[in-house]
This record gives sequence, structure tokens and C-alpha cells, in this order.
Amino acid sequence: MDRFEELQVFVAVIQQGSLAGAARLLQRSPPVITRTLSALESRLGTTLIERTTRQLAPTEAGWRLFEQARQLLSDYHSALDSAHHSGLQGLLRITAPVPFGRLHIMPLVNAFLQQHPEMQIEVVLSDSYQDLIENGLDIALRIGELQDSSMVARKVGSVRSTLVASPDYLQRAGAPSHPSELTQHAVITSLRHTREWRFAQDLRVRILPRLRVNDIESQLETLRGGQGIGRLLSYQVLGDLREGRLIHLLPEWEPAPLPVQLVTQRVKNMTPKVRQFWEFALEQLPSLPCFVAEKPKAAPDS
Repeated sequence: MDRFEELQVFVAVIQQGSLAGAARLLQRSPPVITRTLSALESRLGTTLIERTTRQLAPTEAGWRLFEQARQLLSDYHSALDSAHHSGLQGLLRITAPVPFGRLHIMPLVNAFLQQHPEMQIEVVLSDSYQDLIENGLDIALRIGELQDSSMVARKVGSVRSTLVASPDYLQRAGAPSHPSELTQHAVITSLRHTREWRFAQDLRVRILPRLRVNDIESQLETLRGGQGIGRLLSYQVLGDLREGRLIHLLPEWEPAPLPVQLVTQRVKNMTPKVRQFWEFALEQLPSLPCFVAEKPKAAPDS
């Protein structure tokens, strides 16, 4: 028996008040408990517990050792408990764009919480830029080029700006064969979009939106209802394209894909909770079906 186990036996004998009680607690035989206690006293050269046929009484040296050994065992078990949880306790704060967050980050967060029930997570879904340091955030999902080069980023995929319209609209108004023809169509955009759309070959088309809204789902609903042509990110229209509610227009004129990146302040000195989610997200996100190939098709000569 090693010296740490000797202390366990010694503390158990005093706490239980008997050799038999310590044997039951530690699931050892009474002779083993007696031999261990005797070996400890022999090695220290002092009596730790006075034994009679009726009772046990710690000596002064025994009481001193008991207090120190009990604290040592308590610290040991606390350290084991901390290692068992891998530091995955406390609050983790994550931000992502609203549509992407709802579709892909929230399922990831829910799966992570199931694996780590002692974690708490706050998710800030916002289409406006959220500064990690200023807002006390740990990890961000960014679409597009980074504004802050001091952040650590890992690319997990790409999305594209995709032109779409409903079959009903295209039956009434016809499908454009070139981006320049968009000036002849009803255009539905978000409030954040500029009045100029860029395409492959550095082509720029000035648009005059028929409707501008600040909500992606409202924009999609209007497009599904046949009110015009819209331009959204490919992951936002993936379900509608698969179900035939919207039609993909002019794919050969799409600009270069936009990177989708996982961003944090640092990697080297990550806390365990941040590192665990970071690695979990880096493993899961690249397999999402919403990401597109890296290189768009070459646009035809105009």
C-alpha cells in the first residue's frame, strides 16, 4: 500500500471511530487496516492512535496529522473533480449572423450543452458587427472578410451571393439572361444592401429596389410570393432551391465566394471551455451542406 493510501486509512479510522468502520468504508479487510496503521506509526516513529479493547483515541501527534491529512485528501479530490470536468464550467458567449445562427449554430450549441451539462452558453444572434473584446464575447462566426486582422480565424466553408426568384414570377416576367437585364425587373433587397450589385468580371449593375426590408425571412417570403428577384447568401436559400420554391438565376455570373470563418481572440491561451467548443465547431461546421465550392464558374464573355 502506498503512502497516500496510508493517509486514507488513517483518516478513515479516526472519522469512523473504529478499525472495523474504516474497513467497511474503504472496502478492505480489518487485518489490512490494522497492518497499514501499524506500518504508518512504525515509519513515523510515534503512536498516532491509542487503542484499547473498547475505543480508539488519537494522540496529540495523531490529531495534528489528521488535520493535515484530511485537508490533503480534500484538495486531492477537488483536483480530480476539476480534471474530470476538463474545466467545462461557467459561461461561454458566442455570436453569429441571425439566419446562419438559427440554422446552424444553435444545433451545434444544443449538442454541446448535452455533452457538457455544467456549461452555460449565451448566443448573440445579430447581423451587425459584434466586437469580441468590447462585448465580452468568446467566439464569433463571421461571413465575409474580417474587419479586425488581430483576431484568430479558421475558415470552415464558403457561401455565395445568389440571385433567386419564384417560378411564378419568372413565368410572368421572364428570366434575365444577363445581369444588365435586372434593371427591367422588380428587385427585392434587404436594407443593408447597396444600390449596386457586383458580378463576375467586375461587372456592376445599378438597381432600384421595388421593396427593401430589414429581415431575411420577410424578404424570402416576398420572393416566394412572386414579387420579384432577390439576392441572398446561398445558405439562406438552400431549402427553397431544393424544394423548388425559388429558382437559381445567372449562377455563371456569381462573384467569388465569401469565406465563412470561426473567430476568437486567441488560440494559444484559450480556457478549456472555449477550446472545447472551438474544436467541436471546427470539426462540425465544415460538413454543413450549405457551403459551396471554392471557385465559381467562369462567366461568359459579354
